[in-house]
Amino acid sequence: MIVITAPTGQIGSKVVETLIEAGEPLRLIVRDASRLSDAIRDRAEIIEGSHGETSVVERGFEGADAIFWLAPPPWKQTLKEAYLDFTGPAAAAIRRHDVKRVVSVTGLGRGTAWQDRAGPVTVSLEMDDLLMETGAAFRALAMPSFMENSARQAAVMKEKGMFFGPIRADKKLRFTATSDMAAAAARLLADGSWTGQEEAPVLGPEDLSFDDQAAIISDVTGRPVRYHQISYEQFKQQFLDRGMSESVVQGYVDMYRAKEEGMDNVAVRTPENTGSTSFRDYCELNLKPILAA
Repeated sequence: MIVITAPTGQIGSKVVETLIEAGEPLRLIVRDASRLSDAIRDRAEIIEGSHGETSVVERGFEGADAIFWLAPPPWKQTLKEAYLDFTGPAAAAIRRHDVKRVVSVTGLGRGTAWQDRAGPVTVSLEMDDLLMETGAAFRALAMPSFMENSARQAAVMKEKGMFFGPIRADKKLRFTATSDMAAAAARLLADGSWTGQEEAPVLGPEDLSFDDQAAIISDVTGRPVRYHQISYEQFKQQFLDRGMSESVVQGYVDMYRAKEEGMDNVAVRTPENTGSTSFRDYCELNLKPILAA
């Protein structure tokens, strides 16, 4: 039995799709089962509730061979509450039910100069430590920034012809598509042969600056788009205005600074850890239908 947490999210939903098509037995822990399609509900066991609650993970992890673990994005909590306190009950249940394999989603940064000062990345690595302490075989799928982060500003691109961020326009960075992250997770979850505890980077096929992204978006969609750098103070205030906690907002500032300084670029790209989705492919599939309309 494979247990999937966050099965309606961008990564989890793709993991579920892939494993159901492969005929794997699935148990899904979901806050709101109505967000799952009828086809998914018919082919998987459903446990409704938060995977941060002891009673839910105790039921969910009983008899599990493998678990896909993804902490939901932080919002009004502190980073510690969002990652470590949330994961504590799951770690206890993994140990109690002797779950053999766990796959998590985490950030690049372990072993770098930024490990202890990168906000959500720092706390996600501490979360992985909790999961590894259970003794289960473990793979931390470590990602840089997602391609989806730029795409979230599609409405602004359409209205103003630009998108925004605090990192300088010419800084080359790593980006990964959530579909490639999900594909890596599904492969590991379906494979019962691996052991040990390791970090497994999942990198996109190219390093791009935000100016590079803007040029690709413009070319693919036929709509001129440019990147505009804002200050870290403006960046921080935008998140505060949306109701995020001070802890989370400062964490994101610290994480973006670490990325701008090179945290994500330390990982060595290999054929094994490189996804197949280029940013151009991503834009053709996801941004072109919106911006070319």
